[in-house]
Amino acid sequence: MPYEVTRDFIGYGANPPDPQWPGGAKVAVNFVMNYEEGSEPSFELGDGVTENGLTEAHGLNQVKSGRDLAAEGMFEYGSRVGVWRLMRLFQERGLPMTVFGCALALERNPEAAAAIRAAGYDVCSHGWRWVKHFELSEAEEREHIAKAVASLEKTVGHRPDGWYCRYGPSVNTRRLVAEHGGFLYDSDYYGEELPFYVRVEGKPHLVVPYSLVNNDGKYAGWMGTSDQWFSFVRDAFDMLYEEGQKGRPKMMSIGLHMRLIGHPARAMGLKRLLDHIGSRKDVWVARRVDIARHWLKVHPAPAA
Repeated sequence: MPYEVTRDFIGYGANPPDPQWPGGAKVAVNFVMNYEEGSEPSFELGDGVTENGLTEAHGLNQVKSGRDLAAEGMFEYGSRVGVWRLMRLFQERGLPMTVFGCALALERNPEAAAAIRAAGYDVCSHGWRWVKHFELSEAEEREHIAKAVASLEKTVGHRPDGWYCRYGPSVNTRRLVAEHGGFLYDSDYYGEELPFYVRVEGKPHLVVPYSLVNNDGKYAGWMGTSDQWFSFVRDAFDMLYEEGQKGRPKMMSIGLHMRLIGHPARAMGLKRLLDHIGSRKDVWVARRVDIARHWLKVHPAPAA
């Protein structure tokens, strides 16, 4: 039967499987750096609008028509400055991360793409551009997926192992990702704390869920200081760590944006979080592709 998106309110239920994380880890933590700057809607790219999402200009809407040069500069901060600060924090601690990369954005900063490649970070495709996939036709979305894969192969030296839309996916996205082939997983789902399988066109397909909760996007909403962000995400980690000690290990996704948490005051909160997590034993800080490969090996897809 043709693949159709269906809703599932039950999932693993009261007794989720033991993920058997490597080394008996009590929680698997995946940090994601969203690389979007340079692919967002802009006059330069012919969109007739300036994107100001997840910036200091978010929600102000001061410019009624024409380019918003302030917002443009806030995006450029991410690729000029923020990316290097975030990478230094991780490299100083020898920690891995995943990059959700918009392909066009990485094309526009070859130095950053080369550094991501040299660091060994995995790149999950964040689309060809920052667009709403649910507004694309099926043919347009198919083209965007193909262009993103070809582009990332050139800029970071490997095809993306995963897929994650900048906004919510369309009803066609997962089927088109599977149709294109070569992906181990997609992360276009927010309703779970462990990977799981769905069947797409009769074949098993792995979903490694993401979360917008433990995310620096909070800074564009109700959160103001690095202490607030650190304590919020630290509490999430501590809760999951405690549950893991009691025999229910889970996965934790932590989302970062170069133009947000790349700023000095906010980066201090990330620094505290990295050191807090690093002080705990039995924690697997892993790339998203490593989590996917672990699940595929240890928890193979059930027979149809």
